[in-house]
Amino acid sequence: MIFPEHCKVVGLASTKPCGDKVYAISRYLLRETEAGYELVEVSLDSAKKTVMRDIVSSRVLATPAEVRHYPEKVQLNDRTRLVRLALESGYRCTVFTGVEENMTFVLDPDLAGFLTVHVYDVIPPRPTLSASLKEMEAIGLFGELSVIFDHHIRDITTVPADIYPCRAAGYTRTLDADPLQGGERVAGCLTAMQFCTECHGKDFTLENICPLEQIKEEPFIARCCRSEREGVGTWNGKFGAIVHWGASPAKIARSVQELVSQWRKR
Repeated sequence: MIFPEHCKVVGLASTKPCGDKVYAISRYLLRETEAGYELVEVSLDSAKKTVMRDIVSSRVLATPAEVRHYPEKVQLNDRTRLVRLALESGYRCTVFTGVEENMTFVLDPDLAGFLTVHVYDVIPPRPTLSASLKEMEAIGLFGELSVIFDHHIRDITTVPADIYPCRAAGYTRTLDADPLQGGERVAGCLTAMQFCTECHGKDFTLENICPLEQIKEEPFIARCCRSEREGVGTWNGKFGAIVHWGASPAKIARSVQELVSQWRKR
């Protein structure tokens, strides 16, 4: 696969304001033809220090028949999405135009080199970790990491319980509003178990809904309400990152970056 790390090395050869000379940092040209774009790789005269330079050599990487121009503007930094879109196109090369009119391409798309990070979260209410990752991914925050997020979201409304954690999720009976009568099945975690024991005794059964209980794959990132569990490391034999229940997007992003960095050094 050829997918330039930055759109700055991709030039659009639709006009010739300086004859056959090419902008100094260009490595690829999208040359407009009557049949569509032709993708050309160029080597420039490195002896000169001018802004516009002569082409020393060139080769066609994809002909117009092999190239599709994706019809919508995209976030060029969301690299995982662009590779997926290129795979779906059925063409060897897909050309993309960014929201700021910059252009890039994906030639012979392949996700084999991307790292899959498994995301563990729960609903309801909003799965903050999972949702935040999707939002940050959409603006291209993780583009340089070459990662794929595989989301594992557990719906705790399917848990057979008499009482649930909090009113924020819209439950009828919740630990933050209703006392236990004895014998209930409680959907909760270690914190809920400690709360129930301290306030109501031990006459209850815990249905553990902590996202950490779901972890089966690595590397992972998961959400937990226990501050002492935060950080990058191993949990039940699986390597990953744990962020607090109310972690900010910045904290989540830093955790992903640290996780990926440490995983690739293993």
